[in-house]
Amino acid sequence: MRRVLIVGSSSGIGAAIARLGKADFEVHSLSRAETVTDVCAHYRCDVASDPLPDIDGPMNGLVYCPGSINLKPFARIQPDEFVADLQLNLIGAVRCLQRYQANLQAAEAASVVLFSSVAVQTGFPFHTSVSAAKGAVEGLTRALAAEWAPKIRVNAIAPSLTDTPLAANLLKEDAKRHAAAGRHPLKRLGEAEDIAQMALFLLSDKARWITGQIQHVDGGISAIKS
Repeated sequence: MRRVLIVGSSSGIGAAIARLGKADFEVHSLSRAETVTDVCAHYRCDVASDPLPDIDGPMNGLVYCPGSINLKPFARIQPDEFVADLQLNLIGAVRCLQRYQANLQAAEAASVVLFSSVAVQTGFPFHTSVSAAKGAVEGLTRALAAEWAPKIRVNAIAPSLTDTPLAANLLKEDAKRHAAAGRHPLKRLGEAEDIAQMALFLLSDKARWITGQIQHVDGGISAIKS
């Protein structure tokens, strides 16, 4: 069975990928949580600061899920907040990809899935920090896809607002949930499983001719006015 490492698999989208993917993949997990369910092996680690664990053998896929939603008026965001968002969204991914590049190259074929945001290519107010960090992830996706082709595919998913613990503060009131859902042409919020299904597709051989792409799973908000 093909082996996939999911970074940030303890909750939200990462947990959904592990749960839905365990039938097709040998899922390994790396996160700050003590324990993670639905995986074959778990490594407790803070990817921003801790040494990354050794993992022996080929790796057919790597999914980097950690992210942030730091929404403030531009005038109120301190430079160190921009740095923190870059550290989590970009540098953490870079550390994992450099650490496990040899594992990915040892596989017959491999796929990397990163996470951007709908806010990169569709401007929203108060999103300057997350948009800057995720924009860097999109640049990394395309450049690394070119460098690692043809053996390793690299793609990113750009979700809109998704009902996960990361977005809990934005969705804690019914009125806010209803308003957020209504801004999307499909008139609902994304769910973790919606995003996980795209990640699993990109990991699979069904996506074997897809690389360097930013896949929008966003209820239509980036492309349609309703």
